[in-house]
Amino acid sequence: MKWKGGRRSSNVEDRRGSGGFSTGGGGLGMSGMAGGGIFGIIIMIIIALFGGGDLFGGGGGSTPTETPQTGITETSNKTEDEMAEFVSVVLAYTEDAWTQEFANNNMEYVEPTLVLFSGQVQSACGVAGSQVGPFYCPADQKLYIDLSFYDQLSQEYGASGDFAMAYVVAHEVGHHVQNLLGIMDQVQSSRNQLSETEYNELNVRLELQADYLAGVWANYVQEQGVLEAGDFDEALTAAHAVGDDTLQKQYQGYVVPDSFTHGTSEQRMRWFTKGFETGNLSGGDTFNIGYDEL
Repeated sequence: MKWKGGRRSSNVEDRRGSGGFSTGGGGLGMSGMAGGGIFGIIIMIIIALFGGGDLFGGGGGSTPTETPQTGITETSNKTEDEMAEFVSVVLAYTEDAWTQEFANNNMEYVEPTLVLFSGQVQSACGVAGSQVGPFYCPADQKLYIDLSFYDQLSQEYGASGDFAMAYVVAHEVGHHVQNLLGIMDQVQSSRNQLSETEYNELNVRLELQADYLAGVWANYVQEQGVLEAGDFDEALTAAHAVGDDTLQKQYQGYVVPDSFTHGTSEQRMRWFTKGFETGNLSGGDTFNIGYDEL
């Protein structure tokens, strides 16, 4: 992806090296996430991309230097700092893409904030560690990413390349789009009326739609002339790597379809591709089709 020199988003909050806590927010700690009404939200959001893998992240302990115009700090880890700049540029492209698409549909896009953290972080959805992977919290409309995840994506999941990480960011922004459209509220409100298997199926539809929306964004950046040869394949490799069937085979050696919460590798790749080919909101309804059509 030709990202260097691109506009960097100002909606970045850098908490790396801060111990993972901010003075604002609130919410439950990890011990409180497993009970009560918050549990469905955590299942749907905290594991919004990877749902169940043993993802672990590191933490930089370097002293930050503020860069006020972007919200990004400079540390002694130059590789990670470059990745921070990269995700900021990706976020800016999502802002441009969704502002345009919402305007095309007579709506106004509200930009989310991207929080960079190391180790663990407190969001309005609770405290989360790096092992949950990148996630989106609808309560504060923020995306949370530990940048050490980039190495894990490449080394553990075999999904290398900058556009693999761009797909991760775009997927989480896809959840923000769903939140703005009221889709997340509709899914969560159904939790108490459904069995675990039925709710898992509903969550699969939610996740595949977020993959579709990531594809819509990829279509936009292609039109901007910033995609390079191999970028699309990098995103497909990442989508394949985080399919429920692939992850279950990797971690437990067998597949339990009723426990799927995000979709198979084939489904995730197909819906991302569909969004890329369609390039707009209209083709992404994953909720009003048969499960065998997903």
